[in-house]
Amino acid sequence: MDPHLHLSRRERQIMDALFAEGELTINQLRDHLPDPPTPMAIRNMVRILDEKGLLLRRKVGREFHYRPRRQRARAGQSALKKVLNTFFDDSIEKAMGAYLADRSANLSDDERQRLHEMIDAARKRGE
Repeated sequence: MDPHLHLSRRERQIMDALFAEGELTINQLRDHLPDPPTPMAIRNMVRILDEKGLLLRRKVGREFHYRPRRQRARAGQSALKKVLNTFFDDSIEKAMGAYLADRSANLSDDERQRLHEMIDAARKRGE
């Protein structure tokens, strides 16, 4: 079972901040959280994330610096699979259709071209 899929809202916020910044201390994490809890509460949540095997830590002077154990892309793939399964019947077509149906979705010509190239590459791998 993937521990990334079973995170509380606050745990997800902490992981999102760490994925965005790479490595943070408790005080730096506090600056990245909406309506931040106390540093002690953040320490407790970080301890839980560490126990779940999601974090690496290193001591720098008197502080610990925390970073995600998994690479951002790998965690993103896992999260995407969960979203596809939960909301789109495991269908990338349905997910892309929902995204493209949103009026705020603005694909640039470069993005559209890269998507075509990825689809072509996937088609070739399937042959």
